[in-house]
Amino acid sequence: MLLLPLLFFAILLITLIDVITRRDDQVNHLPKFGWVLLIVLLPLIGSILWFTLGREWGSRREPMSFGDPRRWATDAAAQPSAASAPHSTEAQLAALEREIEIAALEEQIRRRRASTQPLDPEPGGHRS
Repeated sequence: MLLLPLLFFAILLITLIDVITRRDDQVNHLPKFGWVLLIVLLPLIGSILWFTLGREWGSRREPMSFGDPRRWATDAAAQPSAASAPHSTEAQLAALEREIEIAALEEQIRRRRASTQPLDPEPGGHRS
């Protein structure tokens, strides 16, 4: 007698978790909020519709991250290749230090170019 309501609640909970953890590009026909609203208002019908129509089945599912969306990229062009990506923490720190040095040198160049005065202010080339 208590088994049927627990089953419906479990289906509702599993469906809501699945909708919420999906990325926006893995949701079809309605925005996520629309699916959540449909599932909450009509739990059994909403759950069936979600798993048949709303969920994208063909793509590899990756957990949703609340960080930078560039981390969600799955194509090879969006992610650095294995050869160019540093693997250890020390290598990553060394790469960051090199970037800081380069930025500092570029800033020095900009400051020197801005502070240099023309050597010959007169168009004739003669100084007095």
